[in-house]
Amino acid sequence: MGSSDFSWKLADHPKLPKGKTVAVVVLDGWGEANPDEYNCIHVAQTPTMDSLKQGAPERWRLVRAHGTAVGLPTEDDMGNSEVGHNALGAGRIYAQGAKLVDLALASGKIYEGEGFKYIKESFDQGTLHLIGLLSDGGVHSRLDQLQLLLKGSSENGAKRIRVHILTDGRDVLDGSSVGFVETLESDLATLREKGIDAQIASGGGRMYVTMDRYENDWDVVKRGWDAQVLGEAPYKFRSAVEAVKKLREEPKANDQYLPPFVIVDESGKAVGPIVDGDAVVTFNFRADRMVMIAKALEYEDFDKFDRVRFPKIRYAGMLQYDGELKLPSKYLVSPPEIERTSGEYLVHNGVRTFACSETVKFGHVTFFWNGNRSGCFDATMEEYVEIPSDSGITFNVQPKMKALEIAEKARDAILGRKFDQVRVNLPNGDMVGHTGDIEATVVACKAADEAVKIILDAIQQVGGIYVVTADHGNAEDMVKRNKTGQPQLDKAGNIQILTSHTLQPVPIAIGGPGLAPGVRFRNDVPDGGLANVAATVMNLHGFEAPSDYEPTLVEVLLDD
Repeated sequence: MGSSDFSWKLADHPKLPKGKTVAVVVLDGWGEANPDEYNCIHVAQTPTMDSLKQGAPERWRLVRAHGTAVGLPTEDDMGNSEVGHNALGAGRIYAQGAKLVDLALASGKIYEGEGFKYIKESFDQGTLHLIGLLSDGGVHSRLDQLQLLLKGSSENGAKRIRVHILTDGRDVLDGSSVGFVETLESDLATLREKGIDAQIASGGGRMYVTMDRYENDWDVVKRGWDAQVLGEAPYKFRSAVEAVKKLREEPKANDQYLPPFVIVDESGKAVGPIVDGDAVVTFNFRADRMVMIAKALEYEDFDKFDRVRFPKIRYAGMLQYDGELKLPSKYLVSPPEIERTSGEYLVHNGVRTFACSETVKFGHVTFFWNGNRSGCFDATMEEYVEIPSDSGITFNVQPKMKALEIAEKARDAILGRKFDQVRVNLPNGDMVGHTGDIEATVVACKAADEAVKIILDAIQQVGGIYVVTADHGNAEDMVKRNKTGQPQLDKAGNIQILTSHTLQPVPIAIGGPGLAPGVRFRNDVPDGGLANVAATVMNLHGFEAPSDYEPTLVEVLLDD
């Protein structure tokens, strides 16, 4: 498409009117699975979502929200909120995080890029530090990518390497950390045989050390900083395997919340603090839980906690974690360039937009929806509202979260008739689902359903249209399953709780008094995914979608 003939102007839809208020509701972590006692959405009282399901197949259907449908490498890759909202907003499928990194590692391009050349300048005199999540969960990072990066870095001049591990237990089974550490130790031993001084330097659980997000709790990042940079932690061990095994013996210990530890030599000295002249790579490909540590590593001017010392390092992310903040400024793999998102098109075509969620998902309904771009496209046409999330507690303590407040903001925006699109994310199913607390997740699903009702009631009052969907699964299956689909038991005979996202499809429902009578879901897009939602929403606003967007899910059957 030549830039000279490009226009933001969308063609009018031949059969659908403009001017209807459209509510777009994203239920986070709300997939569709067989009903059983571990399906919290099924167990919960969800009369609103149940009633929408009665509209199948014309006004309710399932769409794919994982794997290739959202740009991830394989059908075994769970969807997540970032790639899900990217697809929902972009209307096209872009190669995402893990896939981009896979391509760069497989081709060797990663070692030819500006980012790697930058950190390589420290290899002669300094240490290469790798910080990230150690698991094969594939949501934030992958063990095989770390293994390739270790091999490639050593072949490209790194002589001294320190790995700072964060244990998982959230995207993979709790307790699996020991195996991952043993695998890494074996790889590092192989590097040592080749004359590379390579070892694990520090560690801790992902939810307690380093990987906070959205500035919820800077203490989490500080605990990581103290261990990784200062070489200080409440626990000191001679080896990481010993560290993880020992710390897991504590009552109620789990991988997500292991306390910070450092590895020390025979004299009790930390083996790998980050010092002047070193290179640092944060190797997670997913952005949200790397932004805070990136700020601490990169910003000269920083007041979130006392860093004690701020080493002069060469720092790069695996990817750039925030395109608007240009953070980090150096990165090993270039991000997907998502342009011409549905939000930008609609604003250019006069659609006034309101977006709202609470802190933990506010970035999803704005930044990720808008193609990894911060802020409004046009502040005169848009309003983004963030409701502060509860902090200092796990989400199962207050499973209703801010669903009611989000719904009330949306209701007021709809009834105020100032906006043409009112877009929200209800985080409950995902954030509470991640805690593995089944009872609390049932409460969370009920709260989300009640919030949907408030929004749909407002749409009813203004003669509008609703689109209710989700970004990926979570709350619909809270148990690990064996190959036959039965709940998996541990050695003690207890069920193994699943805290991660799932591979399940998610619902999409349309309706409301403003929906033209002949509108229904097409039956010729059986493999439709989240990326098909953007064209669908554009149609409901009275526009045709751009020709390169994934096809709309709706058609209009007019009576003869």
